[in-house]
Amino acid sequence: MASHRRPKQPSRARVTVLTTAAAAAVAFSSQAANAAPSEKPSKDEVKTKVDKLYEEAEQATEKYNGAKEKQEKLQKEISTIQDNVARGQEELNELRDSLGLAAASQYRTGSIDPSVQLFLSADPEDYLDKASTLDQLSSQQVEALKKVQEKQRELAQERAEASEKLKDLASTRTELGKKKKEVQGKLSSAQKLLNSLTAAEKAALAAEQSRASRAAERDALTADVPPSSGRAAAAFAFAKSQLGKPYVYGATGMSSYDCSGLTSRAYAAAGVQIPRTSEAQTGAGTKIYSVSQLKVGDLVFFFNDLHHVGLYAGNGQIIHAPRTGTVVRYESMSTIGGPFMFGVRV
Repeated sequence: MASHRRPKQPSRARVTVLTTAAAAAVAFSSQAANAAPSEKPSKDEVKTKVDKLYEEAEQATEKYNGAKEKQEKLQKEISTIQDNVARGQEELNELRDSLGLAAASQYRTGSIDPSVQLFLSADPEDYLDKASTLDQLSSQQVEALKKVQEKQRELAQERAEASEKLKDLASTRTELGKKKKEVQGKLSSAQKLLNSLTAAEKAALAAEQSRASRAAERDALTADVPPSSGRAAAAFAFAKSQLGKPYVYGATGMSSYDCSGLTSRAYAAAGVQIPRTSEAQTGAGTKIYSVSQLKVGDLVFFFNDLHHVGLYAGNGQIIHAPRTGTVVRYESMSTIGGPFMFGVRV
């Protein structure tokens, strides 16, 4: 016999949930249909974003340069200490050998000199204090024992120093890796933005930069500003000879440069060693805070954190290695993208 049960009716709560979900789906579909399609950023918008990424990359680059310089310095210091330890160990072995020969001689004669007992003691200093052995030893024996103890202390200190520097080196290498990764990330993001431009837009940006650089060069060449010194003139002449070479982060020449790589190499060519990083280069001479007081070849620093540096060219222009995607070129100080902080006369 067929069942005549009535079908189970959905509960009021279930009906409410289903109705709400359906309404939400309809609303979402309506919003999606009415939403305007995302617009491609303009050439100028892309340039603004790219310039910001390049600025951040240069900040990271100068920190990378600092970490790299510290790493190289630590490696040299550790190598020197390790060489000193090796030589010191040889000297200590020779001192111990000479005392060992004395012990063997005394053993053959049937007597062990107090100096040998002192050498064989687990705590020579304690032995000397408690037994007043110094009064019993010859001056030559006392001197030999003192040399052993002094050399042992020196070696212990040098080994401890090497150990601390090795820890610092490991930390510096970690920092170096992080900064390198940060720089590469910024550059990758900038490249993705540039890839969104058409060939015509890229050509237009390149043309704008070229016109600006030519105008800056004309302004610099017409300026009647002398160099601050013979060496400043030589540094500036070197920078001029590098015009057109590409910016590469961490590079110091001769085929490519970053900003502080160019300035440090320029002054090195003039016979003056200045620090590697832009921040450290601020201490390379006398600070000059007025643009009107700057002379050709003076270092000029930009941005509050001093992460960019160039060489003054006169008439408000500089020669510098700007950022990734550009070359060593003339540029107006007004278009650097960050405030002029001060100059330094090396």
